[in-house]
Amino acid sequence: MASDHGPPVTYAGLTLYKPARWHVLWGEGMASLMWFWIFYRAYHDGSTLLFGHAQHFEHDDHDEGHGEDHGHGEGH
Repeated sequence: MASDHGPPVTYAGLTLYKPARWHVLWGEGMASLMWFWIFYRAYHDGSTLLFGHAQHFEHDDHDEGHGEDHGHGEGH
């Protein structure tokens, strides 16, 4: 792996080369995008993450307020 970005550094048999400038900028850009997405989702969904879903999604009162006739016919 030849590189024109300075001499490589060898440590414990592993040779590391300095990354190209565009690799550094691309990595910083992708890291910024990742943090933007994390903060965006935390802003919009943070209360769900901390407190769970709203109660109207978790209720289990299928028979309340329906009366006796459920439209199943005479036999039910």
